[in-house]
Amino acid sequence: MSDRLFIFDTTLRDGEQVPGCQLNTVEKIQVAKALEQLGVDVIEAGFPISSPGDFNSVIEISKAVTWPTICALTRAVQKDIDVAFDALKYAKHKRIHTGIGTSDSHIKYKFNSNREEIIERAIAATKYAKKYVEDVEFYCEDAGRTENEYLARVVEAVIKAGATVVNIPDTTGYCLPQEYYEKIKYLKEHVDGIDKAVISTHCHNDLGMATANTFSGVMGGARQVEVTINGIGERAGNTSLEEIAMILRCHKGLGIDTNINTQKIYPTSRMVSSLMNMPVQPNKAIVGRNAFAHSSGIHQDGVLKNAQTYEIMDPKDVGIDDNSIVLTARSGRAALKHRLHVNGVDINDEKKLDAIYEKFLQLADQKKEVNDADVLMLAGADTAEAHAVKLDFLQVTTGKGVKSVASIGLDISGQKFEAAASGNGPVDAAIKALKRIIMKQMTLKEFTIQAISKGSDDVGKVHMQVEYDGGLYYGFGANTDIVTASVEAYIDCINKFKRPNPSL
Repeated sequence: MSDRLFIFDTTLRDGEQVPGCQLNTVEKIQVAKALEQLGVDVIEAGFPISSPGDFNSVIEISKAVTWPTICALTRAVQKDIDVAFDALKYAKHKRIHTGIGTSDSHIKYKFNSNREEIIERAIAATKYAKKYVEDVEFYCEDAGRTENEYLARVVEAVIKAGATVVNIPDTTGYCLPQEYYEKIKYLKEHVDGIDKAVISTHCHNDLGMATANTFSGVMGGARQVEVTINGIGERAGNTSLEEIAMILRCHKGLGIDTNINTQKIYPTSRMVSSLMNMPVQPNKAIVGRNAFAHSSGIHQDGVLKNAQTYEIMDPKDVGIDDNSIVLTARSGRAALKHRLHVNGVDINDEKKLDAIYEKFLQLADQKKEVNDADVLMLAGADTAEAHAVKLDFLQVTTGKGVKSVASIGLDISGQKFEAAASGNGPVDAAIKALKRIIMKQMTLKEFTIQAISKGSDDVGKVHMQVEYDGGLYYGFGANTDIVTASVEAYIDCINKFKRPNPSL
């Protein structure tokens, strides 16, 4: 019989901490339902005390899904735990995830405390959470840099206090795989009562070893892994759900299995990428655009003769249709709807589908072939229809030896405004013209062109960060014209902080 590995997904908590990737409650519910269909065992729905929005999201996610355990994060603070329990009141299966830093660095500099006091706080938080729920997970933050003997003392203490899961995070991504394996194995061998709790991994990717460390932890005896879709998360990210799931599927001889329906991996990956406006790198394992692409003549010849020559996975096993329908200007609504479905977006409203299809035809006239990234962009662009500020038109004159000049037209809550400006390049001119209409003190802090991947006719993706009134706002734009994409990204920022008034 296979040994069961539990999948704890923290896309909606750790993953959503990525700057510019915040989701609203409706979007979080959409992701949570996809995770349920994917087969994850635990959904970490948020950090309820951090904000009213997070609190409400945990409540609504608890209502929306049925069989996964819903987990809420807290610090080792009674108020945090109180609020987490309130947020979990509708969850069918509840878990409170509490904890504290255990490394000497955290104890000394973060808490200005000592080892004995930290153990006392750990025990108190676990017992307090246990009054509310049976399922309590305790995290030893920065366990990766915590001395093993002391870590074992903390783990033993919280298990005796009632913890059902003990989380051993490599918070900074510092550990080497062998070190992390030995850390988990040490706990298995030296903690009295370790068989009464599940050991969990939570590895970050600062040195590119999150998946390797997580897998090493599993080999050492951990039976829960904390992961995110596409490996998103703080700094360099977390362990990728899809990588762990497919490692175990490809190495069935290990006798370790998960509940993941791997054919749902790719659609879920694309949906999360689209909702968070965070493109998946082309060479990303399992779900990247090039994961099953072969350009070398030798590789192509081998794959054509037998796919297993260079492919250790069948694309269909992760939900990739290798016989995908190619979208062109001659494709109909049914083909577009199918491609959206393959990418995790289901459009059942015919009016919404018609609106996306009109944009699709316009794009298809500009490109030889519309790819998956374009289709997701179109679906995402359709959600911007209700925004107060919309781009009506943009005309730019530029060239070598001449000053760039831009004319822009905006629709602001139904009113039409126009302006023109010159600048150091077409993007600068266009944004200056925009600012003449939106007369606010805004500062562009970050400007990133995400990808122009296949050729001059492909869609350019632009991410922007704008500072306004002391806050930072993130915007996203996509268009075959990079200047238009830049303006749309800037407008996306504006729509997020306040309805602009051109008279201000």
